[in-house]
Amino acid sequence: MSDNKVLVRFSGVQKTYDGEQLVVQQLDLDIHQGEFLSLLGPSGSGKTTTLMMLAGFESPTAGEIFLGGSPITGTPPHKRNFGMVFQNYALFPHLTVGQNVAYPLTVRKVSKADQASRVQRALDMVRLSGMSERLPGQLSGGQQQRVALARALVFEPQLVLMDEPLGALDKQLREHMQIELKELHKQLGVTFVYVTHDQGEALTMSDRVAVFNDGAIQQLAPVETLYEAPANRFVAGFVGDSTVLKGVVSGEAGLRLGDGRVLGGININGLGAGAPAEAYIRPERILLHRQAPATTANLLAARVARVIYFGDHLRLLCSLGDAQAEATVKLPLTALDGLAPPQPGEAVHLEFPAAFTRIYAA
Repeated sequence: MSDNKVLVRFSGVQKTYDGEQLVVQQLDLDIHQGEFLSLLGPSGSGKTTTLMMLAGFESPTAGEIFLGGSPITGTPPHKRNFGMVFQNYALFPHLTVGQNVAYPLTVRKVSKADQASRVQRALDMVRLSGMSERLPGQLSGGQQQRVALARALVFEPQLVLMDEPLGALDKQLREHMQIELKELHKQLGVTFVYVTHDQGEALTMSDRVAVFNDGAIQQLAPVETLYEAPANRFVAGFVGDSTVLKGVVSGEAGLRLGDGRVLGGININGLGAGAPAEAYIRPERILLHRQAPATTANLLAARVARVIYFGDHLRLLCSLGDAQAEATVKLPLTALDGLAPPQPGEAVHLEFPAAFTRIYAA
C-alpha cells in the first residue's frame, strides 16, 4: 500500500470538447506512490477522460497535472514512461508473445541481452513462461490480456494505467484476473490507476476508489469507507445494492415514512425536520425476524414477495406496503440453521439497525 507520498497531482484540471460542457470539472486529485487507485463511474462520468489526460492522449482545457512535483501537462505520452493496458489488448498480431512484450524495450533501445532477461521476468510475473514463441492469435482472451500486462510492466514504469482491461473476459476469468492483478500489484509496489464501471471489480482490487459522476469526484475513499459510509445519494446508489425508503426527516436522526412509521438513522446531510429524504440500507444489514421480536425500534412489518437462490445466500424481496419500494434482504444459508427458508407470501418483520441506515437529501 502507498506510503502517502504523492506521485501524481491533478490541480484544477478541467476538460471540455465543445467549449461549453465540462466533461471533467475542476478536478483536484492526489494519487499516492504505490497505491491501487480505481476510477469508478457510469459511462460519460469523466473517468476515462481523466485517465487519458494522465496518459497524455488528451490535454486538459485548464489546470495542471504534476508527476513527482513537476508539471507534465505538455509532455507527450511516450516521454511519460507509463505502462498502459487497454480493454482490446492492442497486441501486434504478426509478432510473437516475446516480441510483443519486448516492444517497449526495443523502442527504448535496450540491448538484446538485457531485453531477453527482462521479457522472461515479465512473462514469469504473469505466469506465461514458455509461451514467448506463440502468436497472439493462438492464445485465449485471458492469456492475451496477460501479454498486454507483461508488456506494460516490462520496462518497469512507475505508473501503470489500465482502461477496463478485464471488460472482454467472461465472469469467472475476470474474477480470477482481479485476484491475480491485486497480487501482482502487492508484489511490485508499482502505482496502478485503473478505470472501471464495475463496482465489484473496484471494491475487490483497490486501495482507494474515486467515484465519478457528471465530471466530478463524488467520493474518494478506501473501499470499506466507500461501501459502509457513502458520502451522498449517488455513491450509495451506485456502489453496492441498497434498499431505498422515501419519507421526510423526523427529529434529528429519523425518517418518517408515508404511513407515519419512523425509522432512526444517520442524517448525513444534516437535514432539518420535514425535509424530503431517503434512507439507504445494505441488504446484508437488514435483519429478518420470522416471529415478532421483543424490540420494536426500527422495525417494519413486511411480506416476502420473492425468494432468489444465490448459492451461498438467499435474496428475499419483501413488500413493505405503503407504496414503498421493496426491501432486499440478504440471508446467508447458515442463518437458516436447519429451518425451511422463508416462502413467498410469508409475513415477516424487518429490522433496520439505525447505525447502518443512512439518510440523504431526496
